[in-house]
Amino acid sequence: MTHATLTAEARTLAGRKTDQLRAEGKVPAVMYGFGTEPTNITVDRNAFLKAYKMAGESTVLDLSINGTVHPVLISDVQQNVLNDFVTHADFRRVDLTHKIEANIPLKLTGVSSAVKDLGGTLVQSLEEIEVICLPNALVHDITIDIGALKTFDDVIRVSDLVIPVGMEIKTDLNGAIASVQPPRSEEEMAALNESVEADVSKVEVLTEKKVEEGAVDAKKAEAKKSDKK
Repeated sequence: MTHATLTAEARTLAGRKTDQLRAEGKVPAVMYGFGTEPTNITVDRNAFLKAYKMAGESTVLDLSINGTVHPVLISDVQQNVLNDFVTHADFRRVDLTHKIEANIPLKLTGVSSAVKDLGGTLVQSLEEIEVICLPNALVHDITIDIGALKTFDDVIRVSDLVIPVGMEIKTDLNGAIASVQPPRSEEEMAALNESVEADVSKVEVLTEKKVEEGAVDAKKAEAKKSDKK
């Protein structure tokens, strides 16, 4: 099986000093797991993003460190919350001859007539499943055709998935993955609007009360100052 590949270099910088590496277009990372001690490394940011797009966090990647290739999974990616800038990555080394547990993302595709024709809202209740298999049996994601959702009573469950040979699902087979909620009736929308208006009025009353209390407290404080004089 052909894996995505990524070249890494050993690093000695740690802590805040790794900001220097990030400024140079590198991502500080660590490799740990089967048959190895935790190893501090760096990878080129652009090369990492390309490999991450191909492998995700659920397929094996060949990580080359100083000429030695290690089969790994990307197990964690830290990003800046403001701009998605990758700041750190973890690589988990695996044994290709032993089964491991992993999470596989679920990808919805196709068109649901319950959504298109009946005006319902698609609801994805489960975004990934837990599986156990040999590392090379892992896949980037599992695609699900939502065309099976023709009515509001239809539900796609974990038991409906078609999975690769050699992969065992650990997630509850009765778990719902996707369904379609019917549109709200006019009565439901009216009741929802009334509830929102009621909540807004409560907020306004509480705000007015706080303002009044604040004014009273200010007057009391001013009166105390006058008494002291």
